[in-house]
Amino acid sequence: MRLRKKTFAVAASAGLGLCLQLVLVQPPSALGQQQQKQAPKGINRPPDPRVQQRKYHFADTNEDLPYALFVSSKVTKDKKAPLIVMLHGLGGDHNNLLRSPAVDLAEEGGYIIVGPMGYNPRGWYGTPVGQPRAGGAAKAAPPNNDPPNLRELSEKDVMNVLDLVRKEFNVDEKRTYLMGHSMGGAGALYLGTKYASNWAAIGALAPAAFAMQPNAKEMLTPVKDTMPVILLQGGADTAVPVDRTRQWVAAMNELKMNYRYVEMGPEDHGTIIPKGMPEVFKFFSEHSKP
Repeated sequence: MRLRKKTFAVAASAGLGLCLQLVLVQPPSALGQQQQKQAPKGINRPPDPRVQQRKYHFADTNEDLPYALFVSSKVTKDKKAPLIVMLHGLGGDHNNLLRSPAVDLAEEGGYIIVGPMGYNPRGWYGTPVGQPRAGGAAKAAPPNNDPPNLRELSEKDVMNVLDLVRKEFNVDEKRTYLMGHSMGGAGALYLGTKYASNWAAIGALAPAAFAMQPNAKEMLTPVKDTMPVILLQGGADTAVPVDRTRQWVAAMNELKMNYRYVEMGPEDHGTIIPKGMPEVFKFFSEHSKP
């Protein structure tokens, strides 16, 4: 029988509200503005020099798409290596999460880490359209000449990059993980459950999973006994307020899932990335497929 473990590490004075509730939240455009205010300085600053900058041909749109890759010096051809796919937030790029401390932790643990673009900076990785707002309607983001099937293309880009890395390296299928921040956190929850057979565990930092929240329990039910999840949230986050993430915690608690929730009181939407990354790597190191 599989052991279920529920762990709370909460660094905030407010108690958890363990009741699912439908709330009105900010539209994607407002979310993007909040992220820019709270993101670390230079969100799209030059890449870490240790990270490879790569491209592949995306046949669906006949263009080359970038992705970022770091391979630990401990990775060898004759031994299976753990892999983490990292999904960036709104307005970011494929390099956003592949920096310190993630690269340092990957080097130490012998990981391969990869950052897909998700087609473009606002692809949303296939997550459902329609972020609720006051008045009940969904407000569209500003026009960007995006293709009408942007979210489908974003999802496909992630899965393509996963396949590329699997073909090139001796990836351990029992230790392949998915994580993301903000928009990428929503993507991790969505792609993590939709393609559950690919992942040993998933992680979400401040997930901007607003459109999925009303159906959180329904979405998680098929993987409630098989998918370990770690959620991290900054108590000072105003782009993705803490009560939003606590709703996911409530659903996982009700389903008796194997999850861990780490709430860091002083952290905001940007600082949760470097502060929370060690927790993600630790959680992943503790979980592999049977």
